[in-house]
Amino acid sequence: MATLELEILRKYFNKTYTIGRFFADNVRLCDTLEDPVRELNDINHDGDFDDEGEGKIYGKTAIPCGRCRVIVTDSPKLGRRLPYIMGTVGFTGIRIHGGKNADWSEGCPLVGENKIKGGLVNYEYWETRIIQLIDQATKEGKETWITIKQ
Repeated sequence: MATLELEILRKYFNKTYTIGRFFADNVRLCDTLEDPVRELNDINHDGDFDDEGEGKIYGKTAIPCGRCRVIVTDSPKLGRRLPYIMGTVGFTGIRIHGGKNADWSEGCPLVGENKIKGGLVNYEYWETRIIQLIDQATKEGKETWITIKQ
């Protein structure tokens, strides 16, 4: 099956945020801003990183690297259609959306242009553009996948 391949390449790591690059079919579109990357270890093998010593701080931890399917669905929390990253290990409700700074993330990758330190601008445009790309791919019978790496 044909696919739309999205990618986040994490580039700059800070104690309060992570900056990356967002690609669609190997074409760079915009930047990303995520919570800090933390070392995660599912010590008790219960499928989450929420227990003491496993490394996740709720709402302040970037999702693990990996490859997941993406679909656009209604977000009850944010009240609009957004790309949903399915099957993120140890995380639920992860969406790709626009946002100004890491406070807007809560684990979700934010998209926009990193023209200010620790923040994004033009995030509404990039959120809309990425949804359009996924919608078009779906209309063409393609699945959308995202790979997150550092």
